[in-house]
Amino acid sequence: MRNESWISFRCVGRLTRALLLSFIICHLSFTPAWAQTDTIKHRHKMTAVRRTVRGFDRLNDAFIEPQHYIFTVMLQATHAYDIFTLRSAGRDAQSVTFAPDMKLKVGPYLGWKWFFLGYTFELGNVNLKRIKQQLDLSIYSSQVGIDVFFRRTGNDYKLRDARLGTNVDASVLEGQAFDGIKASITGFNAYYIFNHGRFSYPAAFSQSTQQKVSCGSWMAGLGYTKNSLDVDHERLQQLIDDKLGANTVPLDSGLMFRHVSYNDFNVSAGYAYNWVFAHNWLFGASGQLALAYKKSEGDVVSTSAEGFGFENVNLDGIGRFGLVYNNMRWYTGISVIVNTNNYHKSRFRTNNTFGSMNLYMGYNFGLKKKYRK
Repeated sequence: MRNESWISFRCVGRLTRALLLSFIICHLSFTPAWAQTDTIKHRHKMTAVRRTVRGFDRLNDAFIEPQHYIFTVMLQATHAYDIFTLRSAGRDAQSVTFAPDMKLKVGPYLGWKWFFLGYTFELGNVNLKRIKQQLDLSIYSSQVGIDVFFRRTGNDYKLRDARLGTNVDASVLEGQAFDGIKASITGFNAYYIFNHGRFSYPAAFSQSTQQKVSCGSWMAGLGYTKNSLDVDHERLQQLIDDKLGANTVPLDSGLMFRHVSYNDFNVSAGYAYNWVFAHNWLFGASGQLALAYKKSEGDVVSTSAEGFGFENVNLDGIGRFGLVYNNMRWYTGISVIVNTNNYHKSRFRTNNTFGSMNLYMGYNFGLKKKYRK
């Protein structure tokens, strides 16, 4: 287990500010007029940039209570899941579904204004070869949001479901450990919230504001995901032979993977709603459908690679659900995030569903000047 420390730097000191102000006044007093004009133009440009940046957090105070604090610290417990389903095609199609056991991960998070960064690690995991890692970076404002995710799973998958053909009973394979599979997921989702003045997405999923009145909004976004999957099909065939015995069946050539990976570029649209059902309480939900363009590469043990040299367009989905209690100083809640990526081809299909269930508790500090009494 690795300990990580957070370090923050803050500029303080009235003397320092006074000296800096004196220097600026003296500099302007002995600066030529043309230079002062350039300085004024520069200030106007900076003011325009500042207005643009501040516009990302512009909201209606009658519907949303702004964040009163600059910083937040949070402890989060996470159950992450990654499910891969591989299917062949045809009259006697086969399919196999892999997923690891859901294990508890914990980790600290630190937030500063829009930025939220954290790291989670699996409790009780002392085998470095089997360790799972997850890193999430989120940037939330009232208008836009970006989620960046990085996941590396270990080789502790289990075979959750196997359908190996008509009249083939493969139920004995369910729950069997299979360490011949490794997977990784890396990507981001960015989205724009249209009714950002009245609807607060951060109130439900980053606890940085409070939704006062129930409200909803349409959303639109862009995203990219890199999925990678390695399967030792020879060990999978050996597992099938061992468990089915005399009734064993050969794997379809379409399922004989060594490695497959694909890039997923998507454009999404959806709707989100925040329900304020009691004082300081909120239930939020959102759903987005994504039109995704896939470009994939794969290796199969077959002279025909028809099912793997593919580019296609498919429909994916993103869902979020959150229950939050937030009194502005303390907050706690639970959230569920679900992503599903699909690929369909005449001879091969794959589905990857991943996400997390999070239970968290946090504390806000560093009161902003305008809220100080």
